[in-house]
Amino acid sequence: MSGLLTRRRALVGGAMLAAPALLLPGRARAAAIPSGVTLRLAQYKAGDALVLNLSGEDRDRPYEVAWSEFGSGNLMVEAVNAGAIDLAYGSEIPPAFAAASGARIKVIAVIRGDVNEQVVLVPKGSTVQSIADLKGKRVGYVRATTTHYYLNRMLAEAGLSFRDIQAVNLTPSDGRAAFQNGALDAWAIYGYSVPIAREAGARELRNARGILSGNYLFFASPDALADPARRAAIADHLARLSRAYRWIDDHTAELAAAQSKLLNVPEGVIRSLLENVSQKRRLVAPDAAAIASHQAVAEDFAVLGLLPKGVDVAPLWDRDFGHGLELAA
Repeated sequence: MSGLLTRRRALVGGAMLAAPALLLPGRARAAAIPSGVTLRLAQYKAGDALVLNLSGEDRDRPYEVAWSEFGSGNLMVEAVNAGAIDLAYGSEIPPAFAAASGARIKVIAVIRGDVNEQVVLVPKGSTVQSIADLKGKRVGYVRATTTHYYLNRMLAEAGLSFRDIQAVNLTPSDGRAAFQNGALDAWAIYGYSVPIAREAGARELRNARGILSGNYLFFASPDALADPARRAAIADHLARLSRAYRWIDDHTAELAAAQSKLLNVPEGVIRSLLENVSQKRRLVAPDAAAIASHQAVAEDFAVLGLLPKGVDVAPLWDRDFGHGLELAA
């Protein structure tokens, strides 16, 4: 009997050593990360690294962090797929295209964020009063992004399609110039471009509330997740981010001031976005609703002819990892 118990203890002990570090409590998990680990992280300019620093959540990390800035989620998917980045995030759209291309990424967590800054604008003095009035009009958007998705949905609700408008695919900077110069009758756009355009007299025709889910997906390299040390570091990083996002709730002025200096965008513009969100920024574990929302996005882009029909996003999702995360209550 004692031999059986000894063997059982050995098996249990071995299983604990082999188990992913994610299963350990947060502090124990961080302490279990061996020295010499570097986590390669993607961010947008003035993004998560700044929030972690201002909130104090970047202190006493038991691993190194190497940040890389990207201008789009599509580029982040490419970097993670190539093994150059361990963890990145973007809207639901880049991972939908990843599912079609067979890119090696795994969705492990979800940011629930703002959609109020995703809008259709019309110039000052425009007679356009509804989405239906856009028929035959010149409408700027950014192809294969959230603007493409919600503009398509808005047109469909008004009984229209992209064929009924003069759709003009423009980068945000080119779109801003075209809108200011009167070359567009409407502009589907997001982010800081929205309050800047409003200050110049633009009017919001409609925002994307009720169309966009507000889900932004954290996706990781499968190789990083298979490495116990980097897997534990990713879990610790996300726990820190979860707390940092809650810090934003009571520190919008501080964050706006810091971002203004880095982005060269007026502080008031940034603050207006931070203080008028559709929902507070939160990090949550994946669930069935998030996967269903992602699938709906993929199917809409299939109808638009940008993705093949039958794309299944579910295999990209790693719900086991997400359910082990320690997220701020």
